[in-house]
Amino acid sequence: MQFHRPETLEAALHLMAGQPVRILAGGTDFFPALGGRTATDPVIDLSRIKGLNGISKSGGVWRFGATTTWSEIRDANLPAQFLALQQAAREVGSIQIQNAGTIAGNLCNASPAADGVPPLLALDAEVEIAGPAGTRVLPLDQFITGVRRTALQPGEMVTAVLVPDWPACHSAFLKLGARRYLVISIAMVAAVVECANDGTFTYVAVSVGSCSAVAQRLTAVEQTLNGARAEPDAIRACLEKADLSPLTPIDDVRASADYRLAAARELIARAVLMAAEEGN
Repeated sequence: MQFHRPETLEAALHLMAGQPVRILAGGTDFFPALGGRTATDPVIDLSRIKGLNGISKSGGVWRFGATTTWSEIRDANLPAQFLALQQAAREVGSIQIQNAGTIAGNLCNASPAADGVPPLLALDAEVEIAGPAGTRVLPLDQFITGVRRTALQPGEMVTAVLVPDWPACHSAFLKLGARRYLVISIAMVAAVVECANDGTFTYVAVSVGSCSAVAQRLTAVEQTLNGARAEPDAIRACLEKADLSPLTPIDDVRASADYRLAAARELIARAVLMAAEEGN
């Protein structure tokens, strides 16, 4: 096995050109995926590429470098719109996993239960990708294409996650599992909201994970809640008739499909209300 630790993005892309490789960032998904086997393809460790790490803002866009860890996101001084992302960061495995696991690794692993995906979907995140043809940007909902599948082409790698700056928005994330800590979720929800002075919603974004092959934005739910009062009874009344058809939960050892759907509806109500209360 060849092991490479380039110090620049250009060097990493050169190593990736024309051959299958394995990308190593935090390693929290890399090693379990091997199942005890030895990697046969060349391995490229991204840890020395400084330009891939860190959180910054330029103009109206926040940039999360690909190798930024979940503990760095969890502990960062970020505006209210990112509370859901920071709450999700606290749910990514153990503290040791949060210290090593990266934001891009969570997306590239493309698990239906990836904690980082619902809040980033609700924040209209985009994925910056570098490759032999240059740099391109894809909306997150086009980047993850299925279970363990992404839109990455040969020779490409994720370099950053980009999120628009929404200073008036607040957010919340909720996760339901069979136990309190270190659990793969039964259902999880992220909500991003903005409220008018009269207490009504002027903007609502809702996404749900672990209830379909790919986490879903629920645009029909968002439209139903827009204009409603940010109060428990009003929110639940809207959700009683809301369309959850984009969700396709399954029966497995963690929960039945019917339970997942009912849990998602309740989590949406709670997350939307939590986000609204953060703004008060």
